[in-house]
Amino acid sequence: MRDVELYRHLLGLQAPWTVGQVTLDLKEHRVDVFAHHDSRAKWPCPQCGVICPLHDHEPERTWRHLDSCQFRTLLHARVPRVQCEQHGIRQVAVPWAEPMARFTKLFERMAIDVLQETSVRAGARLLGLSWDEAHHLMERAVERGLARRPNEPPRQMGVDEKAIGAGQSYATVVYDIQTSHVVEMNPGRSKAALLACLGSYTPQQMAQIQGVALDMCPPYIQLLHEVLPDAPTKLVFDPYHVVAHLNKAVDQVRRQENQVLRPQGDDSLVGTKYMWLYGEENLPDKYQVDFEALRHSTLKTARAWALKESLRRLWDCEELEEGQQWWKRWYFWATHSRLEPVKKVARMVNNHIDGVMNYFLNPITNAVSEGLNTTIQLLKQRARGYRNFENLRVAVLFHCGGLQLYPE
Repeated sequence: MRDVELYRHLLGLQAPWTVGQVTLDLKEHRVDVFAHHDSRAKWPCPQCGVICPLHDHEPERTWRHLDSCQFRTLLHARVPRVQCEQHGIRQVAVPWAEPMARFTKLFERMAIDVLQETSVRAGARLLGLSWDEAHHLMERAVERGLARRPNEPPRQMGVDEKAIGAGQSYATVVYDIQTSHVVEMNPGRSKAALLACLGSYTPQQMAQIQGVALDMCPPYIQLLHEVLPDAPTKLVFDPYHVVAHLNKAVDQVRRQENQVLRPQGDDSLVGTKYMWLYGEENLPDKYQVDFEALRHSTLKTARAWALKESLRRLWDCEELEEGQQWWKRWYFWATHSRLEPVKKVARMVNNHIDGVMNYFLNPITNAVSEGLNTTIQLLKQRARGYRNFENLRVAVLFHCGGLQLYPE
């Protein structure tokens, strides 16, 4: 088989396209393939599909193709332009690449596979591209995937904030709980940031949302009450975040008590910070002996920890009424504990208790969000941080968006 026939089959070219010439440059380790077409051919308008006469040709363009036996392979062609009565002069679509692309579809598919397994820098090195070229491939893939994704909100939605940089730099992330995919991501943790994530949905589409798991972030709550029909019954305050607030209260009690005990020569709380933050069933073996004595002591921190562990059992209740009764008993205990940090959290949760109790009507949590947050953190570490938020957004949607990334 002649080289032109070989590459015609490899590229899958059909009439009116064919391979006219193949050149090999051993010094540059490069193969150049030149695609030609029948001069008598007529072409469909890329917008309406009507067959039109040839108008002229674009200057020769070059596309990067899959390597041939480790030789860099480039495809060259002069792309025809047609004269459409309705749309004027238009460049025809070529079968081997998408419009405005610098790479063939086959190369883009391979590049997407590589970039999903590694960092942009490492992927660019493996593919023989610059960082900008590799990232541009990711941008095109994400743009393609977002265009294909149905513009419908998830039935079970998660909303969370994610720290994305030093200081108070956050992003708002919206998740699909059922598919474990990121829907959208925008900078900030404000009403505007969440609205930007939801802005493409109509009021009718928003009404289809069955539940939203979130923390007790006031801007998120305010916006969802404005745009989500029946929001009071659909907002479910995530158990993880409720317990996280109480964990902070336990740590505050420990620090306050330690400041009192140490001047008296009592170091029983020194070095115990992380013991109190574990759930009882997750405490590492190395802490078991020491912690057993501490938890049964008369320390205020031990009482705060017992309150925290008791609250975790709220979500083991099977019905709403049982949960409500459990909360009433716990709330009385917490507000009479004489532990100010715990009392403060108890009052805050009580102000949002309807959203906490909605869990028994719609048992969703942000566990998916926490798992995806871990993935986002790994992406940041692998890239050694992102100075540009849009680059981070592209990476998150590329890896966590569940998008159809491949070209047709």
